[in-house]
Amino acid sequence: MRVPSRSPGPQPGVTPPAPARRTPVPTRALRPAAPDLDAYREAVAELLVEVGALAGTAATAARQVLLDQRLHEPAIADVLDATDQGVLGARETLLLELARHQPDDRTSAADLTALVRIYLLSRIDLVWWRDAPLLRTDEQVDTHPDLIDLEWLRRRGLLGFRYREQPAGALGRGVHAVRRRLLPEATPRTTGVPFRRTRREIVALLNDLAREFARSAPPGTPPLWVTSLAHSAEHQYRLRRLGYPAMLPSGHCLGWAVDLELAWYARFGARDVLAEILLARQAAGELNVIDEGPAWHVCLAPAAQARLRSAYEAEMGV
Repeated sequence: MRVPSRSPGPQPGVTPPAPARRTPVPTRALRPAAPDLDAYREAVAELLVEVGALAGTAATAARQVLLDQRLHEPAIADVLDATDQGVLGARETLLLELARHQPDDRTSAADLTALVRIYLLSRIDLVWWRDAPLLRTDEQVDTHPDLIDLEWLRRRGLLGFRYREQPAGALGRGVHAVRRRLLPEATPRTTGVPFRRTRREIVALLNDLAREFARSAPPGTPPLWVTSLAHSAEHQYRLRRLGYPAMLPSGHCLGWAVDLELAWYARFGARDVLAEILLARQAAGELNVIDEGPAWHVCLAPAAQARLRSAYEAEMGV
């Protein structure tokens, strides 16, 4: 039996009220948690032991299987996923680098283990400075407003560290070669920096490291020596064509990385002193440090940027 409705129905000239709408609750975009860099470095160290055991050319397939397994483990994958390439892109790039690698004691990656170490640890730079603009060309390095020319500061005695500019032309290279033959141990064995420009925060960092090194090193130890500053992706490609394992992208191409001489200081009994200083800064979260043989790669952490910018302005009287 149908029960008649008690509703009066639509009334002429009366507009029914619109149904109530729920106000959407605003959602906040959640930033992924920062990866555990200590766990990452430990996992990379364990991986390097296994890579070293598979160093022969006959172990190519075994190395690929090993990398497929280890790069997907959470401790490593969390960091690689935080880069633009992600895990899959990092895997493909690393396999290509291994395929093209030619052992050479003159380069930072003398063997496959060193190449894997440099590549994986350099990913930390890219996690930190993922949003920093890439210095693509030499012209951008020479004109970028965030980079300053060190020569101006050096001439005014405002730098506590040393560097040598890469000689230009055949005459300059010839003079450098003669000086090297006459005084082979007077300076580190480096071709010099291709660009003498870097960020203000890096200047403050290098001056700070130079002061600590001078206090801690044995008497007579020369000042801190810088072998590489900011440079362009264009320059990285030139290095790759010469056979060097220059990673792309690189913290140098973002302006936040430098290379520091270490091997040369062994003759002064100061190499381990400088290594301990750098590793202590890394443990404090201020730096990413990569052992590249004669020189170590050093990248500034974003957490130290504000402090060092203030230190630069105080030192320079800005």
